[in-house]
Amino acid sequence: MNYSISGLYLVTPDCGDTDLLCSQVQQALQGGVSIVQYRHKTASEALRLEQASALLNLCRRANIPLLINDHVPLAAALDADGVHVGQDDHAIAAARDVLGAGKIIGASCYNRFELAEQAQTAGADYVAFGACYPSPTKPHALRATADLFTQARQLLAVPVVGIGGITLDNAPPLIAAGADALAVISDIFQAADIAARCRQYQPLFAEN
Repeated sequence: MNYSISGLYLVTPDCGDTDLLCSQVQQALQGGVSIVQYRHKTASEALRLEQASALLNLCRRANIPLLINDHVPLAAALDADGVHVGQDDHAIAAARDVLGAGKIIGASCYNRFELAEQAQTAGADYVAFGACYPSPTKPHALRATADLFTQARQLLAVPVVGIGGITLDNAPPLIAAGADALAVISDIFQAADIAARCRQYQPLFAEN
């Protein structure tokens, strides 16, 4: 699969209803997201397998990559398109050993540019900074400023993703600063019309 870490990056909320989650993700795919990350911090192993399998089928049909948050063995078992891991460069190397060269590995770098440099050296395919704004998902997360994205765009060779509290209204400064992609949860999943909300993001990236 050809992929690009750019544009609107969908991250799933903790949702125990697989049918509802799939319906919402399907709407987002119709709205034009470019990548999906399955993230459910409290799911049982069985629910995680069920949901990730169902989402992978949706993403395959849409020709959009599905990444699994943290759970490398699950990504390997499903032949998902990659994983998103924490800042530990050992985790990046270990994921690469398991998944192989063709899979996507992204790394959280919080608000620290040196972690992004380390992640790139360790073989990450993209780095993520956040929380960019106050986030209902991670209310106590460290704050990443816009200048991090400018610095990363200038000094790193891998794409840069912003996450945390991102909405349609506050997204433009991050894109202008250099973010290649924006990972969004609440602003999409809480929208009355998920597909329409995703479509509203597309011109922001086209203008950059």
